[in-house]
Amino acid sequence: MVILIAFLVTLVLDQLTKYLVVKNFTLYQSIPIIKDVFHLTYVQNRGAAFGILQNQVTFFIVISIVVIGLLIYFYHELPLDNFWNRFALGLALGGTIGNLIDRVRVGYVIDFLDFRIWPVFNIADSAIVVGVSIFSYWMLVIDVD
Repeated sequence: MVILIAFLVTLVLDQLTKYLVVKNFTLYQSIPIIKDVFHLTYVQNRGAAFGILQNQVTFFIVISIVVIGLLIYFYHELPLDNFWNRFALGLALGGTIGNLIDRVRVGYVIDFLDFRIWPVFNIADSAIVVGVSIFSYWMLVIDVD
């Protein structure tokens, strides 16, 4: 149940925030929330993290589908015996599917969270990073049998 809730909350928040940005911003429009620290800035990311591999939409769609497929296929092999790993899996799946929806629907990922010292990102990106970080921490630090 934790996986499903984390997945659905992530996916709904991601898609809702992207919808609101597209409806209310023009491309590259930026609104300061905390001047020179945090802005909402609408950009279209046609690559991966940090904008690498620009315009490789098919590649990213295939990779996303493969990752989702592997997670589902190996679900019973994953160490999901604790809350945090189930939560992490839900975040990672929700984030991956959120960005996959963008790539399939419009051919790029909608980004808008802009901390000025880091490339602009979105809720899905955050969920993927947090999910993978939790899972990695558990694998590397907690589960050191």
